[in-house]
Amino acid sequence: MLKLFKTILKAGEPTVKYPFKPLDVCPGFRGKPEYDPEQCIACGACTVACPANALTMETHLQSGERIWQLFIGRCIFCGRCEEVCPTRAIVLSPEFEMAVTHKPDLYVKATFQLQNCRSCHRPFTPVKSVEYAMALLIQSGVDAASVEEMRPKFETCPRCRRRDDLSHHEHQNLSYHVGEKSQ
Repeated sequence: MLKLFKTILKAGEPTVKYPFKPLDVCPGFRGKPEYDPEQCIACGACTVACPANALTMETHLQSGERIWQLFIGRCIFCGRCEEVCPTRAIVLSPEFEMAVTHKPDLYVKATFQLQNCRSCHRPFTPVKSVEYAMALLIQSGVDAASVEEMRPKFETCPRCRRRDDLSHHEHQNLSYHVGEKSQ
């Protein structure tokens, strides 16, 4: 019996005093997603990658807004959103205590303003996406003044850009053919 007590004393404490003391988690633990709307460009990559549909994005053309939403109650903490985010706007934290008293507290929302097309004036992409694309060009070594000259192209929707490119291409072909006949 004395031997048993000696063994118990040597063993130490088998459990932690959680919740009275913080629980240490191992490195690489995947907990609650932390979202930084300032970093986000509302590209939607995370919403496509999320297997649990915890991330959603709605585009409201009437108001010119895109609403990003995370429902933590559906999150399976897989980390796909963190892997695909180009700006590291969403990362999994070591936080695992997510109990709430009201279901709305499980939602994280952000609203982004959409860029209006220079030609047709319809909203088509988040303003932050345009700024991000231009910043990437500058970072890759393109002169800032040249990038600024390209701004009208970035602020034109794909439909109007195609139309403008086609009309420009047809004008070039017409000029080419007229030049052939005059020779």
